[in-house]
Amino acid sequence: MKAHWLKVSLFLLLAGVAVAVLGYWLMRPRPVAVRVVAVEKGLVQETVANTRAGTVKACRRSGLSPSIGGQIVRMPVKEGDRVKQGQVLLEFWNDDLAAKLLLAQRQMKAAQAKANQSCIVAENAAREARRLQELQRQRLASEEATDKAVSESRAARAACEAARTKVEVSRAQVKVAEAALERTRLVAPFDGIAAQVNGEIGEFVTPSPIGVPTPPAVDLIDTGCIYVSAPMDEVDAARIRVGQPVHISLDAFGDQVFQGKVKRIAPYVLDREKQARTVDVEADFLDAKVTRNMLPGYSADIEIILEQKTDALRIPTEAILEGNKVLVPDADNILQERAIETGLSNWQYSQVVSGLTEGETLVLSVDRDGVEAGALVRVENQED
Repeated sequence: MKAHWLKVSLFLLLAGVAVAVLGYWLMRPRPVAVRVVAVEKGLVQETVANTRAGTVKACRRSGLSPSIGGQIVRMPVKEGDRVKQGQVLLEFWNDDLAAKLLLAQRQMKAAQAKANQSCIVAENAAREARRLQELQRQRLASEEATDKAVSESRAARAACEAARTKVEVSRAQVKVAEAALERTRLVAPFDGIAAQVNGEIGEFVTPSPIGVPTPPAVDLIDTGCIYVSAPMDEVDAARIRVGQPVHISLDAFGDQVFQGKVKRIAPYVLDREKQARTVDVEADFLDAKVTRNMLPGYSADIEIILEQKTDALRIPTEAILEGNKVLVPDADNILQERAIETGLSNWQYSQVVSGLTEGETLVLSVDRDGVEAGALVRVENQED
């Protein structure tokens, strides 16, 4: 009987130990899976970026409209056509002005002929006057005849000058007629693409009244020169300088990044939105060839490099917690919080001035649940 109770007691004891071990195993803290990264040396850049999306713009873009009204009789370009400088984009009915120009040209031709006639007469009169003056010196011609010949020569020369002046007046009248005729034609001031064409043959067009904006007849864009304009926060504007390097990215080109430089900083602040004052900054592409397939109007972002170091101790910026702290696993894989001092920084990397040494590892996935100081962790993978 005693041996039986001894066996029961031993069984209960072993069962209790097993339950305790099972309970401890079930209740033990489970390690949190984390990603870690090693502290390394490399390039760190301090940058600023635009507050709102920027825009790809053409260096030259003109909304062209005729300066006078009229009826459209010719419109040889369509939207999307590439045009050359001086090419006619639109023409009004101008038969009357063409006739006036032809009349002015004929009048100028007649005036030239009249001037030639008058000048020939003046040359003959001058020769006759010189001949009589020579005869008078030889006492073979009277003084009265000589004076008359000299006077007639002067009058003929004056008539020649008057006729030549009338030719100049006729030439000016031709230019006036040409200018009037030219106002009926809208021509391209530079090579470009007709982005928008408003009007049809037969329509009557009138100039825009003062203070009343109307769509241009032709919106001409020079796509041979492209740049980016983007709004920068007024807080960052004071540190931006012309010539600073720029990284340019466009939504239309995915993750591709283009190199550029700051070419202009607006000398004024815009307050288009409340509590959001910005300064427009323009950036050029360093390689003009990359802009061949870019269209004005694309959205774009610029990242201006204010300062950089090529051999700085750096860590990913996303690994830094509020208060400039990072989480470092110890030898037992328990996370320890450590304060660091940072230098240059951008969205990708931050320079470590103190608090970490090269080769140490720290937690990169700080946004996961359970990742905090004192937590037991399990390294999921190590980022280079």
